[in-house]
Amino acid sequence: MKRTKIKGILKSDATDYKVNVKGWVRSFRNNQFIALNDGSCMGNIQVVIELGADEALLKRITTGASISVDGTVIASLGKGQKVEVKADSVTILGDCDTEQYPLQLKNKPSLEYLREIAHLRFRTNTFGAIFRVRHSLAYAVHKFYNDRGFVYLHTPIVTASDAEGAGEMFRVSTLPFDNPPRNEDGTIDFKEDFFGRCTNLTVSGQLEAELGAMAFSEVYTFGPTFRAENSNTARHLAEFWMIEPEVAFNDIHDNMDLAEDFIRYLIAYVMEHNKEDLEFLAQRLADEEKQKPMNERSELGLVEKLEFVVNNKFERITYTEAIDILLNSAHYKKKKFQYDVSWGIDLQSEHERYLVEKHFKKPVIVTGYPKDIKAFYMRQNDDGKTVAAMDILAPGIGEIVGGSQRDERLDKLTQRMNEMHIPTDEMYWYLDTRRFGTVPHAGFGLGFERMVLFVTGMGNIRDVIPFPRTPKNAEF
Repeated sequence: MKRTKIKGILKSDATDYKVNVKGWVRSFRNNQFIALNDGSCMGNIQVVIELGADEALLKRITTGASISVDGTVIASLGKGQKVEVKADSVTILGDCDTEQYPLQLKNKPSLEYLREIAHLRFRTNTFGAIFRVRHSLAYAVHKFYNDRGFVYLHTPIVTASDAEGAGEMFRVSTLPFDNPPRNEDGTIDFKEDFFGRCTNLTVSGQLEAELGAMAFSEVYTFGPTFRAENSNTARHLAEFWMIEPEVAFNDIHDNMDLAEDFIRYLIAYVMEHNKEDLEFLAQRLADEEKQKPMNERSELGLVEKLEFVVNNKFERITYTEAIDILLNSAHYKKKKFQYDVSWGIDLQSEHERYLVEKHFKKPVIVTGYPKDIKAFYMRQNDDGKTVAAMDILAPGIGEIVGGSQRDERLDKLTQRMNEMHIPTDEMYWYLDTRRFGTVPHAGFGLGFERMVLFVTGMGNIRDVIPFPRTPKNAEF
């Protein structure tokens, strides 16, 4: 008999039909009632075994074991379930050593512990919900751009350019570590390397996406990016996924509109298609909030927060206005900020979260950042001090989107690259877009894990990616 997913059985009120269900045992009580889950949804189906079943079989039905059940869907008399499966036969597909199995329900392992067994944590309710939400968000990304006529562009993972100019990149090389070929001055001779030059894992697909936008008008990338930043915070990963649209003929205002529409669309999609998962995560977050002092608790629950973002326009302010708000805040005057505030600083997470969570109490788009703290490609404003940049700040996270109108003017862009010591000869291909039919254009990057973090209400970014890569950690 063909397998039926548990999600389909639970969604229907139909009874008195034969099914085959397969999954993993979540619990087994009274030698009669099995809670079975196959990952298709949050809920378990109750499987009822007749009393007096084979003792040898019953001993093998343990938490974590995988089984196949042939039976009949019947109306359930138990609380919280409309239907259950009356088993005709049970087959053990995979035994589970309960003495060593680390996911016994009675233990309720912490999130920190579950990161150490990331290969098994998908089986918990929490991580089942998180990664179903992550899947829906990924699908919604493609649907949003496909429905608007964008072209999905696969940009390279191995690159010779540093899009951000930060230098925190992972080198890609086939040269021997112990004795690499060297030039006469003692430097490594990368001409002997696989690609014939120094190459790295990409930090962004933006520069290549700009090339596509000069032909298709509207493109987007969605792929892995890498930062060799030695950071162990709850907001940083060494390997993460980025969505980067690039749109010809857009200015900074069009860019803000697109980013805001995009974020609201993603949230609305998940709220429609992952209601059960969000309700579970919302209850988990509410239980967590109860452990905090009253003055540290969130004013909105998870679902309420998401509804608020979907239903309200984002606040839009300039960087200068943001600095003035921070300087005039009681928080600043009482010296509660760890980092100082002055015009020209790169806003820290604590500053961003104050603007979002304390002052405006909704997502905020900040524009007009000082050019000295932003990347070379951002369009310089007429004041000579700022650039047409934009960051979207979200509650609980801080920056979730970073973008800008790109400088399409060859002279201005070349001047800025020279000021920042970026070799224009190596970037000829990028400058060619300004030589041959340049147009105003803009784009942004959305950190996918930060979006998942925001939607699920989790507190650590390592809990929203299947296998986190962080300093001193590349397990699994």
